Amino acid sequence: MRDFLPADKARRERVLAVIRQRYRAHGFDEIETPVVEEYARLHAGIGGDNEKLAFNILKRGMDAEAVRAAADDQSALTDLGLRYDLTVPLARFYASHRAELPTVFRAIQIAPVWRAERPQKGRYRQFVQCDIDIIGDASARAEAELVVATLDAVDALGLEGGSVRINDRRALDWMLDSFGFTPDERPGVLITIDKLDKIGPEGIVAELRDRGATPAAVDAFEAFLRRPMTLEYNPYGERQIRKALPEGAPDDVVAHLVGIGQAVVASRGRVSDLVADVPLVFDPFLVRGMGYYTGTIFELAHPSVSYSLGGGGRYDGMIGRFLGQDVPAVGFSIGFERIVDLVTSAEADGAAAVVLVHDRDVPVGELLALKAVLVAEGSRVRLEQRTKNLKPLLERAASDGYSAFATVSAGASRESLEIKQLA
Repeated sequence: MRDFLPADKARRERVLAVIRQRYRAHGFDEIETPVVEEYARLHAGIGGDNEKLAFNILKRGMDAEAVRAAADDQSALTDLGLRYDLTVPLARFYASHRAELPTVFRAIQIAPVWRAERPQKGRYRQFVQCDIDIIGDASARAEAELVVATLDAVDALGLEGGSVRINDRRALDWMLDSFGFTPDERPGVLITIDKLDKIGPEGIVAELRDRGATPAAVDAFEAFLRRPMTLEYNPYGERQIRKALPEGAPDDVVAHLVGIGQAVVASRGRVSDLVADVPLVFDPFLVRGMGYYTGTIFELAHPSVSYSLGGGGRYDGMIGRFLGQDVPAVGFSIGFERIVDLVTSAEADGAAAVVLVHDRDVPVGELLALKAVLVAEGSRVRLEQRTKNLKPLLERAASDGYSAFATVSAGASRESLEIKQLA
């Protein structure tokens, strides 16, 4: 959990403003939910490993004896917790307000979340998530809208060239079934497959054998990983998807994935049956760890870094837990803390930012009157008393985002003020 100095805070807010503006341009509306949720909701078995990282809140009014009696039962000690993501709160929000929302609801959530991580570079215990979600649309259009809006926001931040790796949990489950892995083995097998980029095919096969997975299934998977591959380039589309999967992949899943690509291409003004020139890459081994994903899953990639800058997927079953009936839902989250470190510059708000450096003897009334005139003109204004060495003062002002300064003596007026640009 970190403090941010004024310059850092201003930079973060400018990046957030760009993301908000692009999301709103694509028809999403911002909502806000409480930072705490009920313990039972946060620990319903749908948050994956994040549930283990939740900060829980001790029940109020418990005396020492009650705490000792409940020491072995966390649910008896706590009834609330800090949210570890924004998807679980959104599902509860939608279930509570469905009657007041449109049939297809497009939501923006930009807010901090908390996880009891072991702090390290790129991992914090409090961090901001930037989510967009579409609830009520089961078609490929929903995923396409999320992909287009996310890439637009990233482009607007000066990070052109981003792409989205995409898979489908249904394809992944079918593939494991086709190899012969049992349903009980699947969670552990997925954990291992998720390491493919790090340990390679040999490491994956060795770990699966160490896990005691069905030998014949491991053999079939190893043969698939070692199958002959051509170097021909296939743009995102049905051919690429089918070549990346074992023979006989489910037609409905393939059609849904192809439909996403076609919609993304159409959004760029190019309609093609081949789905060429689309920033999507099908990855049959993309897993993502959240237990609530039921269909499409995706991650945001950028050529400047080896790690993902965000991700998401379809979670059609989650809202039904709160509402009593399933509602289709899909979301995409930008990893703000990673994105903000890559943005070399962000557009300022356009207003002039002026430091008024005044002599000690200038009456306070005159200073505030002069400041009020500049503020009314749309400027941002800071008052600073003149120091013997003016250079450090002006350097600090520039680092805080001020672009100009003026010196003020007693009796100065707006007309006599000479505003100079900071170098």
